[in-house]
Amino acid sequence: MIQSMTAFARAQDKNIICEIRSINHRYLEISIRLPDFLQELEMLIRESIARVIKRGKIECIFRYHQEVTVNSFAINKPLAQQVCNAANQLIEMTQSASVNIIDMLKWPGILQVEEHNNKAIQKELLQLLEQVLQELVASRQREGKELKHLFTQRLLDMKKEVLHIRKRLPEILQTQRQRLRTRCAELKLEIDHDRLEQEIVILMQKMDVAEELERTETHILEVQRILQEGGVVGRRLDFLMQELNREANTLGAKSIDAETTRSSVELKVLIEQVREQVQNIE
Repeated sequence: MIQSMTAFARAQDKNIICEIRSINHRYLEISIRLPDFLQELEMLIRESIARVIKRGKIECIFRYHQEVTVNSFAINKPLAQQVCNAANQLIEMTQSASVNIIDMLKWPGILQVEEHNNKAIQKELLQLLEQVLQELVASRQREGKELKHLFTQRLLDMKKEVLHIRKRLPEILQTQRQRLRTRCAELKLEIDHDRLEQEIVILMQKMDVAEELERTETHILEVQRILQEGGVVGRRLDFLMQELNREANTLGAKSIDAETTRSSVELKVLIEQVREQVQNIE
């Protein structure tokens, strides 16, 4: 199954929120934002992401919100007593107003916050990461499925245009032969049938697009095979779109018929539509 590189997933478990955004990129580029006390997990997170995602610009964000309970804070009573004694001495010395209690709580070490249980948090974070990655991959696969449907339809339309050109070739030859005869008659020239046939052969060689049509059909079949196979195929598809576009340009350059020119233009439009979307395939 092919995957799009554009997706978003989010999940929350207890105190941790995890968000992952994915957009198209030529290679795999991972950006991770973690709370300071969890920075040691960055490498594990990076490896976990790289195991399931091969291409794309990935932004992974973790937020931690600690629940505030009655036991979340504690007062360092010995230190607080010392600060109070020092404050009272200053009040007696300066005869100033009493000290603000909130200011005292700001003194380093007086207000003690319950320490994080890092091991438990780390386990929770990694489990949450796996969940979000599964959701992200599922989202990328859903969009990939829609893109595959679009590609399949465009490829069928390309085949129709190629078949249309093939069917037109004998008619074009007959039209050019008749055009040369008519022109000779208008100019009242004696027709050397052997020379006329030589000119027609030369003309047909110049407008011969059989090889281009065969290569176009071969490339279309290869794209269909890759789409069926799935996996990390974005770069291969992009290369094949370039090759298809090259063949369509050659068809247009060799065309001496308005209908063939129209078909070559239509081919280029279809190829460009696929090529734009291929940029989003992993």
